[in-house]
Amino acid sequence: MYRFLLTPRWWGINVFVLLAIPFCVFMGSWQLSRFEARVQDHHDAAERAVSDRKEAARPLAELLPVDQNTSGKQATATGRYGKQLLVPDRELDGKRGYYVLTLLRTGSGRALPVVRGWLPGTADPDRAPAPPSGEVTVTGALQASETPGDNGVSAAGGLPAGETAAISSASLVNLVPYRVYDAWVTLDKGDSGMKAVPATAPAGSGLDLKAFQNLGYTGEWFVFAGFVVFMWFRLLRREVEFARDAALGLVPEGETAGV
Repeated sequence: MYRFLLTPRWWGINVFVLLAIPFCVFMGSWQLSRFEARVQDHHDAAERAVSDRKEAARPLAELLPVDQNTSGKQATATGRYGKQLLVPDRELDGKRGYYVLTLLRTGSGRALPVVRGWLPGTADPDRAPAPPSGEVTVTGALQASETPGDNGVSAAGGLPAGETAAISSASLVNLVPYRVYDAWVTLDKGDSGMKAVPATAPAGSGLDLKAFQNLGYTGEWFVFAGFVVFMWFRLLRREVEFARDAALGLVPEGETAGV
């Protein structure tokens, strides 16, 4: 009754099944490992954020360029505050508000964007405290330039003068007459009564949409493997039933079972 398994058609079906199942399992396991790696990165980033706050601040130049190892580290820089900008539509503690961003002109000839704090409500330059005058030394968590459209960063254009949607050197270079570091710092303590803006985890280290996409793909590949097994048994049962019917003379001579 099972001689049909030796036909060329079933050889092809069997070879396909024997190749497809390990492939689906491998791909599902790989996607699962990617998700687990992102979960581990998330935990590591959270632990680093705690340890970074306890570490002694280091000069800005020693921490550049910003990467996953230096993002969140305590950095210190000395200079004089220059142009001040507002970053609207920023949420803190569940409330909508804006960042007060001031450019610190350093001795290197470049300016470091410094988030001095957060205020609630609509961006209003009259409410934003003026920066301290004279030479100052700032200390805060180092952050990489933001990318408009990512992680809630607005990509809106046409903002009023004195505002920027993203804290990015590419954006700020068009708003100030001097070179800007490809990084920024958020002060540990909000300046002039403002709330301090907490540092964020570096890109690729959080449980973002891509992480859960990996988890979704894991499920899909294992479902595919199960589907292949299901279809093989379904075809096998159909062929067995056809062979049984043919043996009983219930199938016209010369007719074959379709896949």
